[in-house]
Amino acid sequence: MRVRIIEPTAKKHPPKKRVCAYARVSTDHDKQGESLENQMTYYENLISSNPEYEYVGVFADQGFTGTKDSRSEFQRMLNLCREGKIDIILTKSISRFTRNTVVMLQTVRELKDIGVEVRFEKENINTLSGDGELMLTVLSSFAQEESKSVSDNVKWRYRKKFENGELVINTQRFLGYDKDETGQLIINSKEAEIIKRIYTEYLAGHGAFKIAKLLNSEGIPTVTGSKWNESTILDILRNEKYKGDVKLQKTFTQNHISKLKKKNQGEMDSFYIEDNHSPIVSKEVWKQVQQEMKRRAEVKGNIKGSGKGQNRYPLTGKLFCAKCSSPLRHYRTCTIC
Repeated sequence: MRVRIIEPTAKKHPPKKRVCAYARVSTDHDKQGESLENQMTYYENLISSNPEYEYVGVFADQGFTGTKDSRSEFQRMLNLCREGKIDIILTKSISRFTRNTVVMLQTVRELKDIGVEVRFEKENINTLSGDGELMLTVLSSFAQEESKSVSDNVKWRYRKKFENGELVINTQRFLGYDKDETGQLIINSKEAEIIKRIYTEYLAGHGAFKIAKLLNSEGIPTVTGSKWNESTILDILRNEKYKGDVKLQKTFTQNHISKLKKKNQGEMDSFYIEDNHSPIVSKEVWKQVQQEMKRRAEVKGNIKGSGKGQNRYPLTGKLFCAKCSSPLRHYRTCTIC
């Protein structure tokens, strides 16, 4: 007996690879925006034109640094990978994917474990290849150092600006002032009236919480259009710019990876410029407010470094709002709801 094998007439085609791309620019600058759009168009055409690929999409983050992994589109792409909906990720370079070596290796290893391949075009690296991880370790270290170098250059430029007395202020988030064509602060007369009123109300005996409540009740918005709160009022009352002076380098960035800002308490040089611009309140009024703030803090026992003020009322921490369950303070109503 002879057995003859009959070959199948229909050829089996391997399943298409589900492919996406990741793109990123670190600022919202117009030129970089165009670059992001170009990247997205390029990858959409590249993936869609390949008969072996199934186009999943292009994930793009704009205005995010590559040293952080909190990028929304980046995380959305990783979640789809975890759900088994992506096989290959295409990206321009290691620095576009991430500049953080630790984040890079953790992400690539996780994706490798679930069978997702990442291809870096510039470096010609495939993470599923034998030497892929070694190459990534070396090259991503260079990318991280490049990020540090850029961060150091930015810090240097700001420090030089401060040494020359140049202001770095976003007046769109600074009530009371605008900038002229040379970048100097000029008084916004409408907003300045709000500042004057806050100082006047405080010296009349009203607290920051009551002033905020009053402004909210009259429908007066903050510079960002949000509601007033106690901390916003206190920041305005403490701000030396309203008396015409400027203190530069109040905060600093700890490192190029976390990008977290920290209050400068002597770790960095700071610069104080007197009579830099036209004041909204006089130096005498500003000084009176600082003295009154200090007096009220002492009356309440809220003195910095004393350890007092946390439980200065018998019912502190014992009463809670019936609506939102937040702790009640010494005001008559809940400060939250």
